[in-house]
Amino acid sequence: GGEGQCLAFYSYKDIEKLEKFLSKKTVSERELGTALLNEMVSYAETSISRRKFILHYFGEDFNVEDDLQKMDDNLRFPKDKMDASKELLFLLNIIINTNQKLKTKELVKIIVGDSNSLINSYDLQKMSFFDKGLSKDRSFWNSLISQASISGFIKKNIENYGIIKLNDKGFEYLKNQNPFIIYLDNRKDNVIENFTLKSSINDHNLREILLELRKKVADKSKIPPYTVFQDASINDMTFKYPINMQEMKNIYGVGESKAKKYGIEFIKVIEEYVNNNNILRGEEHIVRTTGSNSTLKLYLIQSIDRKLPLPDIAFAKGMSMEALLSEAETIVYSGTKLNIDYWLNEVFDEDQQEELHDYFLDSETDDINDAISEFDGEFDEDEIRLYRLKFLSEVAN
Repeated sequence: GGEGQCLAFYSYKDIEKLEKFLSKKTVSERELGTALLNEMVSYAETSISRRKFILHYFGEDFNVEDDLQKMDDNLRFPKDKMDASKELLFLLNIIINTNQKLKTKELVKIIVGDSNSLINSYDLQKMSFFDKGLSKDRSFWNSLISQASISGFIKKNIENYGIIKLNDKGFEYLKNQNPFIIYLDNRKDNVIENFTLKSSINDHNLREILLELRKKVADKSKIPPYTVFQDASINDMTFKYPINMQEMKNIYGVGESKAKKYGIEFIKVIEEYVNNNNILRGEEHIVRTTGSNSTLKLYLIQSIDRKLPLPDIAFAKGMSMEALLSEAETIVYSGTKLNIDYWLNEVFDEDQQEELHDYFLDSETDDINDAISEFDGEFDEDEIRLYRLKFLSEVAN
């Protein structure tokens, strides 16, 4: 065949859309999917040879000097270089001093002085290296981690959700340093964003009816509508048309207790809608919970009942704090109460808890990004998710 050319189009909004799809997966699937998405982001935004990058991902090495045709855009139009030997040594020491148990996200947060509940729980904000990388921005440190991995100093364990550890070459570098030349990452200038994301909701008319019913139920109980059923749960109802309690329990984010508490009114409305509109329902929309997920759920509930520190619970199961919060959210959204007051009192003072409670009580949505924006950075994502668990346990369940 003849010569072909490949043009790849990339926007981070595509990644955000995929992240929303992942939110419906189990914790292990979500963590693995997120790690793979992060690899795709690194590939799209890298300034090194894309051929070298992708071959490294599949366990192969590639010498860019062998690419005489320079068909790779980053080789044809090379970016600026710099010697990052000092920065690499700094990074490797942090990985060692944090026991090689953090992902890129947490490492970058520590380097630039950004904290979250996981970092606070291990008192990493008190370490000497905290915020000592502020002279460089986040994109630089993300790029350094990526290029250090490709150069063999560190490895990302994808099967362990992206946990970063040192390779033998990394340990050797701690003893003997040589120049480490890196390419500075692409700037995100002139990004074209002229498309819109369309909803994947199956039945818009039914959705409007269910949203109106949800608001009616919420007003009657004097609680925010999202605490009755999540938007994702409403959307799933418009796809599966549950007309009995067993089917309602199989709706995303609806467990047995929430189905019993709110499900009857919704079932009646959906059944009437199905009959009036002669809708043929699918019979194969069945969600099964694996034994491993049930075991994890039980372990998490029992550990919280015993008031074990949340980071210790996560560590015992080899999970990140983010993964633990996701699993706890699945439990709470399904109608099971989790009393995490003992841990919240370690993270927030009384005034902060009252402030967060009032926000979620008055808000029309429990969207984390909206909350972060409302508090203007006073709380990070993990902290807001942590308090949301308490609020939903008390108000929704």
